[in-house]
Amino acid sequence: MNQPLAYVHPGAKIAKNVVIEPFANIENNVIIGEGTWIGSNVTIMEGARIGKNCSIFPGSVIAAVPQDLKFDGEDTTAEIGDNTTIRECVTINRGTTSRMKTKIGTNCLIMAYSHIAHDCFVGDYCIFSNNSTLAGHINIGDHVILAGMTAVHQFCSIGNHAFVAGGSLVRKDVPPFVKAAREPISYVGINSVGLRRRGFSAETIRQIQDIYRILYQKSYNNTQATLIIEAEMEATPERDEILQFIKDSQRGIMKGYFKN
Repeated sequence: MNQPLAYVHPGAKIAKNVVIEPFANIENNVIIGEGTWIGSNVTIMEGARIGKNCSIFPGSVIAAVPQDLKFDGEDTTAEIGDNTTIRECVTINRGTTSRMKTKIGTNCLIMAYSHIAHDCFVGDYCIFSNNSTLAGHINIGDHVILAGMTAVHQFCSIGNHAFVAGGSLVRKDVPPFVKAAREPISYVGINSVGLRRRGFSAETIRQIQDIYRILYQKSYNNTQATLIIEAEMEATPERDEILQFIKDSQRGIMKGYFKN
């Protein structure tokens, strides 16, 4: 249902049961899936690919060109998965030639005034609280929670099931299953509450905790710690995921608990 005061470019592909409120602006080369609601004063620019049953609240701007001086008008996209909610005044930029797209997964909640820059990949079931800010080229896993006013440096990665405390400046990679806080960003424990809520067994949570004790609470460097973890800890999907994340880290993982 399109309101007469909304503008929809004839080249946009809109499913029949999409609701578009007054004063929304939808440009050419846009695809919007069934059941999605587009609030008033939303701007959806060229290259947007929005899934089914999404909600995009007033003031949001989806698929604006990257805030990157190297961008030269290339044909890139900003993709939003099914059942994702984008709250007021969120900005999501499309990709550059680096990745050709910015991608948000399914079942995410991106709260008001958050910004997701070009070439970011965000997993499924993520929650970004108000004013979360992602620079370019960031990887975010599944079930990640960023509390309010978190800022993430370009090229950083945050692993699955991680929780980042409000007001954090993330300059290093945050491994999976942990809580991160303080300045500089540091390990402050595993995300045991989130893991229990998502059905992880007590035994699995204990093993994750033991792994991070070796990594962060002993006197080992990262190379020593990973060798010990691989040699002494039972091989499980969680153990292997942690080790692979550390191996793949480009910016280096965050440090252990930092005492003033």
